[in-house]
Amino acid sequence: MMRLIQDGRIHPSRIEEVVNKVNQEMDETVLHLGEDAVRKAGATPVHPELARLLGKLHFRHSYSQNILNHSVEVAHLMSLMAAELGLDVQIAKRCGLLHDIGKAVSHEVEGPHAVVGADIVKRHGESDAVVNGVASHHNDVPSEGPWGILVSAADAISASRPGARSENMTTYLKRVEDLEKIAVGFTGVEKAFAVQAGRELRVFVQPEQIDDGAAFTLARNIATKVENDLQYPGQIRVTVIRETRCVEVAK
Repeated sequence: MMRLIQDGRIHPSRIEEVVNKVNQEMDETVLHLGEDAVRKAGATPVHPELARLLGKLHFRHSYSQNILNHSVEVAHLMSLMAAELGLDVQIAKRCGLLHDIGKAVSHEVEGPHAVVGADIVKRHGESDAVVNGVASHHNDVPSEGPWGILVSAADAISASRPGARSENMTTYLKRVEDLEKIAVGFTGVEKAFAVQAGRELRVFVQPEQIDDGAAFTLARNIATKVENDLQYPGQIRVTVIRETRCVEVAK
């Protein structure tokens, strides 16, 4: 539209000409963005179609976090963890970089983005390890090795670190504090800790007041109150822990 207005020649043939030119330029830009992401991640080259889909993620955001930048960050985190564990760093980088590629076609293909993404990377020659790492990072399919578990961990670190999703430190700390206050407000709760940057709430209860059945109910009630009272990105897991220790001393 801007080009047509600047040019001043707005008629059917000119519109078609400009649209075709812009489409071609946009395709080149998207491919360049994808290839640049592969280089930034330090991964070996991927199929051109995978690079094109990666480039599309530049225009997608999740809770204001750019998905392409997030994918590169997950690739770096994956490489660090793989190196520490003595695993193949290149496989780790590819799993991290491609883990959200299904989101590039989520408006066209139905199904969980992890499963859709796994089907895409499989069709374009990625190894079984990468395919399963992408497919299993949200537990939509079982993990057949360490990759899906590591992607899940790296994904959580990238998405939940303070500032990742345009959440300043003050807001983040207040949310963590409010989470713990909600939990300790329930009868039988001894203490509560918000962990994983506020993505999980671990609640310790007094075993003489809360039995196993009541623990399940308490977890649901706390989760419901969190849903009703707080605003937060993503999901928050509520884990209720009931521990009974029996101690005797042999003299």
